[in-house]
Amino acid sequence: MKCTAIVLAAGQGKRMNSKIQKQFLNIQGFPVLYYSLKCFQECSWMDDIILVTGEGEQEYCRKEIVEKYNITKVSNITAGGKERYHSVWNGLKACTDTEYVFIHDGARPFITQEILERGLDCVREWEACAAGMPSKDTVKIVDEKGIVCSTPQRNYVWNVQTPQVFQYALVSGAYKKAMEGDCSQITDDAMVVERYADHPVMLYKGSYENIKITTPEDLGVAEVFAHNI
Repeated sequence: MKCTAIVLAAGQGKRMNSKIQKQFLNIQGFPVLYYSLKCFQECSWMDDIILVTGEGEQEYCRKEIVEKYNITKVSNITAGGKERYHSVWNGLKACTDTEYVFIHDGARPFITQEILERGLDCVREWEACAAGMPSKDTVKIVDEKGIVCSTPQRNYVWNVQTPQVFQYALVSGAYKKAMEGDCSQITDDAMVVERYADHPVMLYKGSYENIKITTPEDLGVAEVFAHNI
């Protein structure tokens, strides 16, 4: 059973309002990207890591992150694409002889060994799963004018996170079909498997601290969380 992590670090981070891409910003003296790579590196049963970064940033990531912090499980640093789904597809194509893939956003620094263990247990049973947490807020469905159409029951609403974990053949086959069509509405990997493989996706417990660094405010929260590592 070979497990591969695909870590996505090709995003532009336009909402961060910074000249430095969000995955390279520092939290407690380390790049955002370092934290998730370190977690996968220290996972005893994770065999290798595919790092997907921006075009032209491969050598920077190799020298300034992978080699600098001794992330020895990185077996391939590949360029991403214009959209997230292009980057995932490039990462999937870089995998070799893999049984399960853990697709993770490099801008989520606070994954833990416990989250990875729960993901492994879940994918063994369901073949497709994603980390998430029950929503703390009431969610409204609105129309194009912003008028409320419906209010889902909160106990059925989860905020989805990463890692999203799949049996490799299942997710790669679904992505192959997706890339042959219109991917513009795809927002996560689970959606690809749901739509193009017609396969159910189970949610497993992530963490409320498993935040994605998206805006400047997130960095302040991340500084607090990093003290607990």
